[in-house]
Amino acid sequence: MPINVSQQLKSPIGSVRSYEVREVVSIAGGDSMVEGEVSLVRTDRGILAKATLHTEVEVTCSRCLSLFNCRLTLNIEEEYFPIIDAVSGTPLSLPEEPGCFTIDEHHTFDLTEAIRQYALLAIPMKPLCREDCAGLCPACGHNLNQGPCGCLPQKASLGRSKLNKLTLEKGTE
Repeated sequence: MPINVSQQLKSPIGSVRSYEVREVVSIAGGDSMVEGEVSLVRTDRGILAKATLHTEVEVTCSRCLSLFNCRLTLNIEEEYFPIIDAVSGTPLSLPEEPGCFTIDEHHTFDLTEAIRQYALLAIPMKPLCREDCAGLCPACGHNLNQGPCGCLPQKASLGRSKLNKLTLEKGTE
């Protein structure tokens, strides 16, 4: 989502402009509609982008391995630094921060990479399709959210029964 900020770079520090965002962004291997509002504030070094955006990404449930859409709210706050002075056209030095976002020689910047990065960080480490997801049967792999499987209740494995026995012995001492 390219935004031209040439006039805002010539404005006084503190000037604000707002834009509606409604773009498709590639996140985690799929395209997702991203919607919300971004506010651009002129700083002494560049443009501060502050946005609250909403999207959904398709993820795999960590219990039942089903695909589902996970809603995300992205609270973005990133400063973009110009590489060319908007008034004189002279090259500017960038901050020594690794991976800083830049405003190109045409005085535009693109929110797409920041959106992608914030979305990847917002995806839960162990996403669940629902809070009470029953997961998969450890014996046959049946999705237990779709009902019980035909497997007999399993006895504890030999290693687990030894652990239980050891725990019981420790408790009686």
